[in-house]
Amino acid sequence: MIASPQVAHFTEPLPLASGATLREYDLAYETYGTLNADKSNAILICHALNASHHVAGTYADQPDNIGWWDNMVGPGKPVDTNRFFVIGVNNLGSCFGSTGPLTINPHTAKPWGADFPLVTVEDWVDSHARLMDWLGIAKLAAVMGGSLGGMQAMCWAYRYPQRVANALVIAAAPNLSAQNIAFNEVARQAIMADPAFHDGTFAEKNVKPKDGLTVARMIGHITYISDDQMEEKFGRELRDGLQYGFGSEFQIESYLRYQGEKFSEYYDANTYLRVTKALDYFDPALAHGGDLAKALSPATARFLIVSFTTDWRFSPARSREIVKALLKEKKNVTYAEVDAPHGHDAFLLENPQYLGVVRAFLARAAI
Repeated sequence: MIASPQVAHFTEPLPLASGATLREYDLAYETYGTLNADKSNAILICHALNASHHVAGTYADQPDNIGWWDNMVGPGKPVDTNRFFVIGVNNLGSCFGSTGPLTINPHTAKPWGADFPLVTVEDWVDSHARLMDWLGIAKLAAVMGGSLGGMQAMCWAYRYPQRVANALVIAAAPNLSAQNIAFNEVARQAIMADPAFHDGTFAEKNVKPKDGLTVARMIGHITYISDDQMEEKFGRELRDGLQYGFGSEFQIESYLRYQGEKFSEYYDANTYLRVTKALDYFDPALAHGGDLAKALSPATARFLIVSFTTDWRFSPARSREIVKALLKEKKNVTYAEVDAPHGHDAFLLENPQYLGVVRAFLARAAI
């Protein structure tokens, strides 16, 4: 499946939760499959922290650049593009084509950099809704995502209830725990403490806070993998015996450094700060006195909530909070707790039970 990135430009100002306003902005997106005559078969895919609009397939000139959810989306796959018209969109504030810190601020003719405003999940969903308007899609057959993408799918369901028929909330939570906020803050501090960060103006000085980004990614990556999986994959295995120094003696050290350094080559530090803050801020129950059921009450969609047994970042208990709130409001909800050894990253990986649950749920989706 060959993908073609596209860009939609918007000139209607977008008010943000922070009080700032984006007077104009771009959203990068890709589509897969064919939109039917009455435009009722569209599925929106929302991405997590470091992903993008490139959900599935490859590019004609980059055959090795495979979409991040290619095992989920495509012809004959659980999200079947023979049946559905699938849309992947890159969030505002990202560094993969949508307006964000790396793009040009039209009012200064310079990159936004540290001046790009903080954005929230709600801001993203509002911008996605405008993209659906731009595509002429009044109602989505489904909105789905994993992790931060699952939070966006949940937000879509209660913020635009008449526009969502089905919501698939995978490996997500109704808000971040204190521990999760703590991990995000340590990662942000690693970036901001890098001498090359320059209060976010590093691009003007032609440098990049790679050391800080490397450490931030290492911290994050630890939370994505289960303890059992880490033990099975690396254990206490040494690379070349004990060296009695501070190099990468253990295989797990080498792996984390590799992941961090690779990430620092392509990701933007200002984007990382903003995306993790959006995660921290998400809390639909906050405006309802902590009552999640009340927050979700406007939703009319059928829900599929999926969790993974070894996911300790967004544990099954957090997914069950969502299920309990939906049931309290007598919503149509299906819950699957999938036995998988991979931790939080399980939502991206091959698992027959997991993929089968999604396939079966969408098979019953009316379009």
